Amino acid sequence: MDTTGRERTPVMAQPDEPGTTSEPVVRPAPHRWLWYALGGGLPARHRGWVLHDTTTGTWGLRHIARMLVQMSIPIVLIMVLLPASWELRAAVAGGGVFLGLIYSLAYMPETTENRVVKAGYPAGTATAHREHAAHLRDQRDSERRRAAAARRAARYRSRNGR
Repeated sequence: MDTTGRERTPVMAQPDEPGTTSEPVVRPAPHRWLWYALGGGLPARHRGWVLHDTTTGTWGLRHIARMLVQMSIPIVLIMVLLPASWELRAAVAGGGVFLGLIYSLAYMPETTENRVVKAGYPAGTATAHREHAAHLRDQRDSERRRAAAARRAARYRSRNGR
């Protein structure tokens, strides 16, 4: 709600060129990255890096790495504190990692979008950047395929004397 009592709708982002934000990409220190991986926010100077982290070509692998960092704490607690045999502890820990991975992959776009919103970008920014990057990749692939088809056609015409 705003000051007039009307409900505010979230502002959707317009896609810019991927990787061309006006902010520099400043990688956080290891202790800050650990805090970020556990779900905490980063200082404003890392805004560009958060967008890069959630929109780069390896964003899915980065998400899985953050998930494994989050799961490491309960796994260590299970392995140390569970009063059972080591085999049972390992089985419980493995099952927890498996279930955590399923849920993490199911909500991967929403989770990364939440990180971008937490960094101060409008909702939809990461998705818009990833879709724009995919569109550019498709265009490059299409041009490459068209050029290869033209080269094949030219070779065919030169072989057949046309």
